[in-house]
Amino acid sequence: MKFDSICMVGLGYIGLPTAVVFALRGVKVIGLDVNASAVDKINRGETHIVEPGLEDALRRTVDAGHLRATTTPEPADAFLIAVPTPFCNGHEPDLTYVEAAARSIAPVLKKGDLVVLESTSPVGATEQMAGWLAEERADLSFPQTAGEEADIRIAHCPERILPGHALRELVSNDRVIGGMTAGCASRARALYKLAVEGDCIETDCRTAEMAKLTENSFRDVNIAFANELSLICDRLDINVWELIRLANRHPRVNILQPGPGVGGHCIAVDPWFIVSQAPEEARIIRAAREINDGKPEWVLAKVHQAVAEHAATSDRPARIACFGLAFKPNIDDLRESPALNIARRLTDLYPGQVDVVEPFVKELPEHMQGKANLLRASDALSSSDIVVLLVDHDDFKAMPSPTGKRIIDTRGVWTGRPV
Repeated sequence: MKFDSICMVGLGYIGLPTAVVFALRGVKVIGLDVNASAVDKINRGETHIVEPGLEDALRRTVDAGHLRATTTPEPADAFLIAVPTPFCNGHEPDLTYVEAAARSIAPVLKKGDLVVLESTSPVGATEQMAGWLAEERADLSFPQTAGEEADIRIAHCPERILPGHALRELVSNDRVIGGMTAGCASRARALYKLAVEGDCIETDCRTAEMAKLTENSFRDVNIAFANELSLICDRLDINVWELIRLANRHPRVNILQPGPGVGGHCIAVDPWFIVSQAPEEARIIRAAREINDGKPEWVLAKVHQAVAEHAATSDRPARIACFGLAFKPNIDDLRESPALNIARRLTDLYPGQVDVVEPFVKELPEHMQGKANLLRASDALSSSDIVVLLVDHDDFKAMPSPTGKRIIDTRGVWTGRPV
């Protein structure tokens, strides 16, 4: 069975590039999102997110009539759901957006359709989604009751792209495709092979869900090792950056780089999904999350110390310049960003004393407006006493190391002995 049309549910950092990649292959793509403003921009060929090459590709697909966006569900042959999966009540997974997406598309489903959950989710979420669809459409059969004879195919295919390289990696990266049945996986694989040049490996939906959580937990644990090393080296008066550089000369050692914490919707969130479902067994994963979640407190303590040192030698309040808000370099994505968390906390603690440099945003987040200033790098440096580098944007790496300032360099970009 051919896929004459695809509905991309959720047009954010994953959904919009995915929609564009399929549309570039000539597939008719309907983008569905609750954000009317974003929908209007997309239909004008404009993006509401920063991703290299995306706006040009979007404009071409819109002009060719291969992609359009809407706020109202429409029939399609396949539905790909890429909506947020945050946590709530501490670190419990919140599938509210997935449920809302499933129930919204249920009325337009027809026999033979495929529904794929792309959102990173706790194990069992795909089956829950199938249950919500079945509640809405008692006239259709689903894999949990009808197996291979089901009217609707259900699968899970987690995204695994690097922001800033989305268009390339959506095509080149391998994909793990987990079906509720073998037939579901096969049908989903046929869909992804329309656009994906990497391998598409079929498995069951629970293994596919756990694969994505495992990938991000692996990275989180390794970042936690680097962050813990930075704390130890600070205590022992050792340059952690030099230490890692030397240790990595061992042929079987590859220590990552420390930073102010871990952000983004994936690495900072996904390990908690495993912890929530296996709290007694996930001891290393929990410890890594606690180390990385605690790193911003260490950075804040360094700033407080610098403020106290300034106060001992000056009769005016210290001006603090924070460089970077995004969760990683060269993007505008602020989700779960430790840099944003640190800057926000500083604006609350030192109102009127904080300037922010973030070349990838046009205005400060609402909760910082009126408390801090968004400035160019040169203006922030000229008036600052304390400089806190939080994100290693290329623009910042190209700058000479500031002089005559107290520098707290969490990324090892500017100083000979960064903290």
